[in-house]
Amino acid sequence: MKKANEMGVLERLNGPTPKFFKKVQTMGIIAGSVGAMILAFPVALPVAVVNVAGYLIACGGIMAGTSQFAVDDSKK
Repeated sequence: MKKANEMGVLERLNGPTPKFFKKVQTMGIIAGSVGAMILAFPVALPVAVVNVAGYLIACGGIMAGTSQFAVDDSKK
C-alpha cells in the first residue's frame, strides 16, 4: 500500500478510513439528514429555521465528503 501522500483520489476514496473520521462522517450525514427533514416539513417555518436547515445540509455534506478522503496508512 502506498503512503497517504502518494495516493491518488480514487485510492484515497477506497482506502481505509480512520476511526475518528468515520465518526465525523456519521455526524455529517446526521446533520445533513436533520437539515433535509426540516426543509421537508409540510408547514410554514420561520426564515431563520429554513436558513439553519440549509446550513446543516451544506456543513453535513462537507463534513461527510471531506472525511472520506482521510486515509489510515498505518494499516498494511
